[in-house]
Amino acid sequence: MFLKTFWYAAAWSNEIEHSLFARTICNEPMILYRTQAGNVVCMEDRCCHRRLPLHMGRLIGDSVQCHYHGLIFEPQGRCVKVPGQELIPPSAQLRTFAAAERHGLVWVFLGPKDLADEAKIPDYHWITDSNWGAKGTHFNVKANYMLIVENLLDLTHLAFVHASTIGNAAVVESAAVQFKRGPDSVDVVRRMTNCAPPPTYVKAGGFTGNIDRWQYINFMPPGFVRLETGGRDAGKEADPSAKNITLRNLNIITPESETSSHYFWAQCHDFDVKNQALTDMLFDDVNAAFRQDVDVFEAQQQSIAGRPDAPEVDVHGDIGGLHARRIIRELIERQLAGG
Repeated sequence: MFLKTFWYAAAWSNEIEHSLFARTICNEPMILYRTQAGNVVCMEDRCCHRRLPLHMGRLIGDSVQCHYHGLIFEPQGRCVKVPGQELIPPSAQLRTFAAAERHGLVWVFLGPKDLADEAKIPDYHWITDSNWGAKGTHFNVKANYMLIVENLLDLTHLAFVHASTIGNAAVVESAAVQFKRGPDSVDVVRRMTNCAPPPTYVKAGGFTGNIDRWQYINFMPPGFVRLETGGRDAGKEADPSAKNITLRNLNIITPESETSSHYFWAQCHDFDVKNQALTDMLFDDVNAAFRQDVDVFEAQQQSIAGRPDAPEVDVHGDIGGLHARRIIRELIERQLAGG
């Protein structure tokens, strides 16, 4: 089961044009498109006549025509034409979803439209803020969304999965870890002092010696994980001339189904922000690392499918992911109870 009264990222804004775009979110097949005025429309991807997916049809002006028998639906989902007959059945109506654009993304709300408060779209302003360099992408991952959330809340895996880019032994052996659970949030703080910088930090920050490194991780349901990471010349916190970098890794995980996810992410930096080569390098290194993660997620999902009842052992690094799962479970229980 999925949470229905939350905003979900459906696409990057530049993916949605005046053409039909199909996407499944939380087991809900939907189409998105822009009207000629540029507004985003989101409706179920199913003709109410004989169920052909509407993304196989075409736009006529701002309305959608079904490919099968030519029924036409206006942006509000109401059928306005049935070829060959004058009477339009009153029940010829498609479900539409509230849609909004913010932070370079198109968001959809699966619950009742009167509950769709755009102020509750989480803050990802770094993606479009001119004070930050940023670049992002989308992965379609064949794994449950919570496997991705758990991965981002437990960064000890960097030492093993990403040793060639953003990880090294310090992230697992030398980290001082703090944890905080809010009503609907999880925060994990990891600090590593006087440690060797990972390869990506050397390239980005020009470090020649050890650094003090930090990782601040914030989770909000259903699948929002924001990281601030960075490094500074070791022992020089008060020295304004010390080399230092601050990075934002921004993750938005939207369930597609119980076993697949849309993974939107962006890598951002607050130094030398007009340097496109730097932005590209940081993105490329993280992209390489995250593709390694995708291999892990999909292998986990296959393992779960093969032996769904196999026991798991928890270790200390799991605390963030375990509490994220508890929050999701509590919210689903509240949803089932009508709260």
